[in-house]
Amino acid sequence: MARIAARPARAPEYTARSIVLFSGLTAVRRNPSMYIGSTGTEGLHHLVFELIDNAVDEFAVGTCGLIEVVLHADGSCSVSDDGRGIPVDEHPDLRVPALQVVMTTLHSGGKFQGDTYRRSAGLHGVGLSCVNALSEWLRVEVHRDGGMYTQSYGRGEPTTTVDMVGTSDRHGTLVRFRPDMMIFDAAAFVTGVLAARMAELAFLHPGLVLRLVDERTDTEETFDYVEGVKGFLTQRNRDAEVVHPEPIIITAERSDLVLDVALQWTEGYAEEMSSFVNAVRTDQGGAHVDALRTGLASAINDHASMNRMLDSFAGERITTNDILEGLTAVVSLRMDSPRFDGQTKRRLQSPEVGPFVRRAVAETVAATLRREPGLGARVVARALDATRARLAARLAGRAVRYQRRKLEIDYEVYRRQFGIRSRNWHDSCSWLADEGLLAEHAALCDVPADARMLDVCCGSGVVGDSFRGKVGEMIGLDITPEMVELASQRLDRVDRGTVYDLPYPDASFDLVVNREVLHLLPQPELPLAEIYRVLRPGGQFIVGQIMPYADEDAYWMFRIFKKKQPLLFQMFREPEFRSLLQGVGFIDLKMTEYFLWESIDLWIDTHETTPAHRQEIYRLYYDAPREVRAVHPFEVSQDGSVRDRWRWCVYSMRKLLP
Repeated sequence: MARIAARPARAPEYTARSIVLFSGLTAVRRNPSMYIGSTGTEGLHHLVFELIDNAVDEFAVGTCGLIEVVLHADGSCSVSDDGRGIPVDEHPDLRVPALQVVMTTLHSGGKFQGDTYRRSAGLHGVGLSCVNALSEWLRVEVHRDGGMYTQSYGRGEPTTTVDMVGTSDRHGTLVRFRPDMMIFDAAAFVTGVLAARMAELAFLHPGLVLRLVDERTDTEETFDYVEGVKGFLTQRNRDAEVVHPEPIIITAERSDLVLDVALQWTEGYAEEMSSFVNAVRTDQGGAHVDALRTGLASAINDHASMNRMLDSFAGERITTNDILEGLTAVVSLRMDSPRFDGQTKRRLQSPEVGPFVRRAVAETVAATLRREPGLGARVVARALDATRARLAARLAGRAVRYQRRKLEIDYEVYRRQFGIRSRNWHDSCSWLADEGLLAEHAALCDVPADARMLDVCCGSGVVGDSFRGKVGEMIGLDITPEMVELASQRLDRVDRGTVYDLPYPDASFDLVVNREVLHLLPQPELPLAEIYRVLRPGGQFIVGQIMPYADEDAYWMFRIFKKKQPLLFQMFREPEFRSLLQGVGFIDLKMTEYFLWESIDLWIDTHETTPAHRQEIYRLYYDAPREVRAVHPFEVSQDGSVRDRWRWCVYSMRKLLP
């Protein structure tokens, strides 16, 4: 018989008096994250973005040409424009100046009806009032109709009236505010975060000039571009190896929608999608991005089929994921009355956009590939490379110990990447020479004192050197002459070669060691099979690898690592990595965990991480989803710097005895 929960002796009183009504901006101050996303670094900068977006709306209607953001020494920020200026005349219903209405009343503004702001970034009428509510103090200055008007506020409440303080031949609005540190966890604005957003807006609005002044460091930067989405894409790919030199440009328009897209494939392995609606960054995509992907898949598959580029006997089919591999895209959509997922506007939820975008993308890409057969061949070949690599990886897991498959790898890419990086190898990340992590590897060593050891992909040789005194001979192998020279200072001998074809006879070593390399290699089961081959029966393999904490942070970590290191192929989950090792034939698997805090600022300060990718890595931390934060520990400091706690898994295993 089901039990019935006992009622409390006396329930709390619940009457009409229990219903609380928050007036004015109290609701914003009590629940700021509902309006600006968070009270950390992300939310702090969102205040500035709200003001910039309002100024951009003035440009969109042809009344503004310059937006200036100033970071003041006292911790405040001002945003000014030369638009029309917020109206200061009396509101006909509320009998107070319109300026005070928009500064103190949620869901007020000029963007709800008519053509005043037809395609606006601000849609909910809460931007200005939110900034005001979450500021310790705020001062607004309006120039219009021949006058200069000012008003001051404290934590959302007016402290002065709207006063005309003089005449003016200018027009526009200036808002200066200092965030309320009773609300925010982050203390200071980060110049790089603001600069990245202002650069985006300058590309998306050719002709608009944005200026960022930091009085704290006496620096100034101006953003003024005329190339639109094509220029935006070119900047994103300036350090990338591209598949085709000229981007594919897509433009389409109807009465309520305008689409501008620039596409280009690179030799990278991550999809880099920057999407915007009315210049608002939609980090989580939505209807326009989903339709773009579908349209691309349709056009490229049709082109490949019509030109007989697919192996029908093998049942080849290009998936959407294959097409998106290595794609960099900038998607800008302008529309009337878009529907977002909330005030932070991260995802577009306007279903009517889908058919329009999908048709425009499919038709334009199909026509471009027909018109330029060489381009069509390169784009389809790029997608087929991904398709065939995926199939090969799946097939290679079968009897991998007994099969040697031909694998086409551009070793020169690895030589170039790691040859350059060797110049500051130990400066680029703390884990390379972390004594605690090295000790975890060495502690697993269980071989005779005269054992012969191979440090494969040895890098600078620090991993192999940690086994000094535990083995008799320490040999290293690496692909670059720079790494061979570095490792030779620590190991007994270092050879040059690749892990896919180890230059040693079968059963040459008692111990093989490796750290943080396998995720950079396509078909990692093949180098593992080589390691298995050169081990003596009963020999030991020790390998360390950074792992996600759970499924929830795996893809987020992949995006971070891919932006840091373009050669990344996969982000192993622990069960998958264990299965990979066992699939090669290793037995007696043991694993130990080691947690290491590391400065992300230092970790990404390497030649292979472009400035744009560094900013995107910071953004991934600042905007990490709640489910990621729940499982993956990291810290964002008040100055915007980041520390992450890496989860290292160090494995020991044996080669099967005959």
